[in-house]
Amino acid sequence: MISPASRRAAGSLFGLAYGDALGKPTEFLTVAEIDRRFGPTGPRELVGDPALVTDDTQMALAVGWALHDAPTYTPGAVEPLLRRRFLDWATSPDNNRAPGMTCLRACAELSRGLPWQQATEAGSKGCGANMRVTPVGLLDVDLDTLAGLAQLQAGLTHGHPTGLAASELTAYAVRLLVDGAALADLPDLLTARVDEQRRVYRADWLGDLWKRSGVRAPEEFISRGWQECERALARLDVALAAPDDGGDPCRLTGEGWIAEEALAAALYCAIRHADSPVYALVRGARTAGDSDSIAALAGAFVGAAHGMSGWPSGWAERIEYADQLAALAAAPD
Repeated sequence: MISPASRRAAGSLFGLAYGDALGKPTEFLTVAEIDRRFGPTGPRELVGDPALVTDDTQMALAVGWALHDAPTYTPGAVEPLLRRRFLDWATSPDNNRAPGMTCLRACAELSRGLPWQQATEAGSKGCGANMRVTPVGLLDVDLDTLAGLAQLQAGLTHGHPTGLAASELTAYAVRLLVDGAALADLPDLLTARVDEQRRVYRADWLGDLWKRSGVRAPEEFISRGWQECERALARLDVALAAPDDGGDPCRLTGEGWIAEEALAAALYCAIRHADSPVYALVRGARTAGDSDSIAALAGAFVGAAHGMSGWPSGWAERIEYADQLAALAAAPD
């Protein structure tokens, strides 16, 4: 019998890909342009066979396979596997989905064999840091290991402390949902995590990354990231407390091009439509911001809450990389 946790893991991975596919054609469009093309309810159906995804899903798969292949979850074991998977992605002919420049620049430096702390884009907190972290949240590991893995996979390309903190929060949210937490409880649970972690620099995972920022101490470096995430969660609380006018969530949470805003926007969509997983994706795709990443993260969240039963029958056979998503969802930790 498939366990509830396994069903939720599959729902989360497939949900990420579904949201990515629905948001792919709306990225870089205004809401007015989206409405003209798809109608006022936004894109609701997968298009194509297979329905194509973007670099968001591709890089999530890279993280997932690196973790799958790791003999143990330690920095020394995981970092080379992440590096190899990221470089394979960077040079793949399928890497033609408007990939993020931060990831491409960092991968170019990683390919030179530099230590990742030197190769990373130290000033970038783009959402590429957390759009791919969902597989970390699906692991059955202690929270310190989850945090280290989430920050390490982010740090290889995005060295800004907010990219690290937002990635940890994204993975933690997925973990909470797989363990049975309610979507509506996430803002408070994540804010509590911020309070616990705001001065915790994980030197065993991050090494001397903090020195790239020019601050005086590692605790000062990482606290900046947690503070920015805290402000994003506060904006989310304000947005959720107000009546929902059905408009663009990005007006309330930010456009999602940066990590903490992508997290907040995706949480808004997932929480507002906790009982309608597909509409959570549609809401993320119908934005003027980073639609594919917002919808992908919303899909990871609502999929972790509902499992595969939350998604339309037939979608799993039509989504690109379905075989890899299924294999990772079925793999033991």
